[in-house]
Amino acid sequence: MRSTLIISILFLSLNSFASPQVPDYVIYKGDTIPVYKLILEQYFQKIEKSDKGSLFGLKFREGASFNCWRGYQAIYSIENDSLFLKNIIDCGEWPIDQTASEKRIKEIFNDKVNDGKVHIDWFSGEFSLPNGELLRWDGVFHKTFENEILIKVNNGKVKKISTIENYVEDAGRINRKYGDTISNMIFNKLQKHYKNADNPLDCSERFTFLIGKNGEIKKVSLTDYRSDEIDEYFDKKEYKYCIQKLKSYLEDVKFDIIKSKGKAIEEEVIVEIWLNDDGSLENWTD
Repeated sequence: MRSTLIISILFLSLNSFASPQVPDYVIYKGDTIPVYKLILEQYFQKIEKSDKGSLFGLKFREGASFNCWRGYQAIYSIENDSLFLKNIIDCGEWPIDQTASEKRIKEIFNDKVNDGKVHIDWFSGEFSLPNGELLRWDGVFHKTFENEILIKVNNGKVKKISTIENYVEDAGRINRKYGDTISNMIFNKLQKHYKNADNPLDCSERFTFLIGKNGEIKKVSLTDYRSDEIDEYFDKKEYKYCIQKLKSYLEDVKFDIIKSKGKAIEEEVIVEIWLNDDGSLENWTD
């Protein structure tokens, strides 16, 4: 699956919730650090499939707030190279009601509870902890930080902990550390071509520019249009020609590399351009 930041929403019904969601937490080396990975939710999914959802509609989900659709927050801990579930709390609960938390955990995990916590032996995968400035945010849940601590887990056992950098800066490339400036950068590049053109091409429309893993413009497409709708909204020949020309205008554009969990990713940027009667170009991007 292609990692594309602009549409990066973590799984499940999270797509139905547009409000920013609060994270869970991991206690690591004495610090309580936010984690943007729904580990406990994966367990509920597993139970739902095998037990027909008998544990999925937990009572403490009822009355969930817009910024905490799960109705709870989970607190994990890393102890002796193992990952544990330590608390299940009401959203934003502080101080923690230990009695209520223990009751919830006991209700769900029964005899898996040991010394008030549960070994997360159902989880294999990786998650990261922020260790630097915020780099990207999908506006709902997933966040990528400039530096992160990457933790790899196999059946609840911590196999590897490493420090990663998600932003690769290069003096010969365009800085795109701040995502809200990229659309203006692309527009400025297009504007230079339009200023130098004798007969400016009228491609007044909303376009999506896909920045590839190597930092170069990989693809240009009309935003929110499917290929079978091109004839209805936009002449097909004109569409293809505009796409070809706009991409050619950006052939020399190279941005810094952005990663997620240490792996280079692609990023979509939307730019809406409008050609005025005098041949000047305007940026109508929201």
